[in-house]
Amino acid sequence: MARRLTPWRWVVLGLAALYFLVPLAASVIFTVDVPGQGLTFDAYTKILTADGFLSSLVLSLELALATIAVVLLLMVPAVVALRLGSPRLRPVVEVVCSLPLVVPPIAFVAGIATVLKWGPEHLSRTPLFETFVAIQNPDFPVVLVLAYVVMALPFVYRALDAGLRAIDVRTLVEAARSCGASWPQALVRAVLPNLRGALLNASFLTLALVLGEFTVSHLLGYTPFAVWIYNVGGEQAQMSVAVSVLSLLVTWALLLALAGAGGRNRSASSRG
Repeated sequence: MARRLTPWRWVVLGLAALYFLVPLAASVIFTVDVPGQGLTFDAYTKILTADGFLSSLVLSLELALATIAVVLLLMVPAVVALRLGSPRLRPVVEVVCSLPLVVPPIAFVAGIATVLKWGPEHLSRTPLFETFVAIQNPDFPVVLVLAYVVMALPFVYRALDAGLRAIDVRTLVEAARSCGASWPQALVRAVLPNLRGALLNASFLTLALVLGEFTVSHLLGYTPFAVWIYNVGGEQAQMSVAVSVLSLLVTWALLLALAGAGGRNRSASSRG
């Protein structure tokens, strides 16, 4: 049976490779083939000096780091406590964390915009007015971090839940507690080292989400990396496609590095 299935596996892999590589190759050709000039790499060499490239990329990376920190600080203790103390609530938490996949981004950003407009109008004489102004600072829009945290919940929850299923959390925590560790120490020193793969997966998925998110940031009037690519596409189409190709290649490289690190960790743990 395995020998019969082997040719079909190669056929499926070949079709999948064509599905992904042909559009990528067409994009690369579009960026380097200029009519009347031949092959040129100006679209790639001008990226670093393009107006707004570095500022938008730095903003997206800052938003990604803040989102990763906030969502992990929220979800890691919650998922561990859920597994240890309230396993019956797991379906409820799973449904709540999956809601961002059901709500359309347009509806989500419309609700955020409504709240942001309502707050200054009704809270102008309260200390909360300054809060509404501060979270909309264009230099670092905290409102985007809050939105990205909500949007990342399904992916982070799935990654952490899969990591916790692979280890005996209760035994690790009880062993740490019996050695005199407090609950935070047991979480940091006993549980987190065994969740490195899950934490890396959750962080990478959140990073990819933030770098590629367009709808919320564009409709709220901010210019992170994805919005900058869209704006550049109207003036310099080749540069916009070149940046997209480089972003895709970097994402694939990070994914392969993450998969390799996870494989080494599993092999090392199995040997130990």
